Amino acid sequence: MKYNFVTIEGNIGAGKTTLANLLSKHYNARLILEEFAENPFLSKFYEKPDQYAFPVELFFMAERYKQLKELLHSKDLFHSVTVSDYLFNKCLLFAKVNLPKEEFKLYQKLFDIINPQIMQPDILIYLHSPINKLQQNIKIRNREYEQNIPDNYLLTLQETYTQYIKQQNIKTLFVDVSQADFIKNEKHLKIITDTLDQEYEQGQHYITLS
Repeated sequence: MKYNFVTIEGNIGAGKTTLANLLSKHYNARLILEEFAENPFLSKFYEKPDQYAFPVELFFMAERYKQLKELLHSKDLFHSVTVSDYLFNKCLLFAKVNLPKEEFKLYQKLFDIINPQIMQPDILIYLHSPINKLQQNIKIRNREYEQNIPDNYLLTLQETYTQYIKQQNIKTLFVDVSQADFIKNEKHLKIITDTLDQEYEQGQHYITLS
């Protein structure tokens, strides 16, 4: 493994946590998973997004900061690699989609204070999936509050992620997972691990799993 800190990102239902778990086992890596269930505003947000968007995003940012700061700045004698299923900058991406203009300005000020304290990943794996596949995965994992997420919301998030990746300077592995199945098809996971075992220049590198 050429990287000490690997982060996986993608839209809702893209398969981030599944891949993070598999990579952590493959590399005997320390695993950082986002704790959705801890956010008391999340289910309310999906019911009344205008009312609960700011508290849900503020809570997520605080929890992500706390988790990443504690884990990434503490030494782990048993694991040389860390794998996370979220990027701290997703705070700003979701806030940009969910918050009105004035609230987003305030949120961004708080984010800009916190962000420099967070370690950036050595490589970002972005999982890109079509909206219909995302909806299938959302149905399968069966979180009650996610079952009525509209396609246009997922599409807006997708476009926001894509625009961000084009502008940022983190080394990125852009993976088309339209036909991927990391659980049932070992070849798909091997393609990812073989890629991570190589050294890449800065920028975006593209893989299609079929």
